[in-house]
Amino acid sequence: MSVFAGNTCNKVFTSVKELITGLWPTPLVRLERFGDVWAKLEFFNPLSRSIKDRTVFFLLRRYLDDGLSGKVVEEASSGNVAIALAALANIYGFKYRAYTTKHLPRVTETILKVLGAEVVKVDRDMINEDLWRWVRDQAVRDGAINLNQFENLDNPEGHYYFTGDEIVRQFMSVGRKPRVLIAGIGTGGHITGIARRLREAFGDVYVVGVQPSMGDVIPGIKRLESGTRWVREVVNEVIDVTLKEAVSGVIEVARKEGLLIGLSSGAVFNAFLKVRERLGDVTYLLIFPDDIYKYVDVIDRVVNRDVDFT
Repeated sequence: MSVFAGNTCNKVFTSVKELITGLWPTPLVRLERFGDVWAKLEFFNPLSRSIKDRTVFFLLRRYLDDGLSGKVVEEASSGNVAIALAALANIYGFKYRAYTTKHLPRVTETILKVLGAEVVKVDRDMINEDLWRWVRDQAVRDGAINLNQFENLDNPEGHYYFTGDEIVRQFMSVGRKPRVLIAGIGTGGHITGIARRLREAFGDVYVVGVQPSMGDVIPGIKRLESGTRWVREVVNEVIDVTLKEAVSGVIEVARKEGLLIGLSSGAVFNAFLKVRERLGDVTYLLIFPDDIYKYVDVIDRVVNRDVDFT
């Protein structure tokens, strides 16, 4: 199966299958108001408007040539992985059963219903190792496919070979070398794969992982103790960010650069501001996983509660 297809120069695609990878590389843009700071805009992925289009595609690749029509995929997710899988299910003809927590955001549930996914809410507060292992065992009982984004090595390896390699080529094209990578901690896939590839190409890249502060929930990122794999192998430090700080990051990027980034992206930007106080004005790479639109209700609640944002 060809990974890259379509008339990508003119952005014309004969099918949505071509579109999935046809918009790669996603843009790398300098945030000029903040110095030599570059952001990878992963909300240019078309299905979930997030980096999780890539993750799900990497995990599905081994199944695509054999065909998925009529099969069932079961996966734990409360966000963009679920949306990407639900969209791909319609493209490749399989069925998707989304296992999620009782706190599934209303917007995400609506999107999943529009896409036709089956949503199973489990009486859990968060997606952690206990839940994804339970879903894995349930898939075995059901005779379904479980991609297990949390433990599947195709996750970081896909980001190493594709996302990371894109970034290397993009930086080389402008004659720059990133010295600091800042990315959110979720499954650990994209921060791990990208960090490995950047260090291979550019040497000693300082890697900062971003997680929610204790007691805070920021969609798309998790604390290390939730069972995240791989990350400890690549990070130099981990920065805690509160939900309020993440919203502040969203607002600052919107007002300074005009980009409407999502909450995990806002958390990454806030972590950048903290790290820059110590590391100074070097070349930074920030990974912005998705955009604002699924989180407007959350941001609205925070902004209305904290009037100092106005």
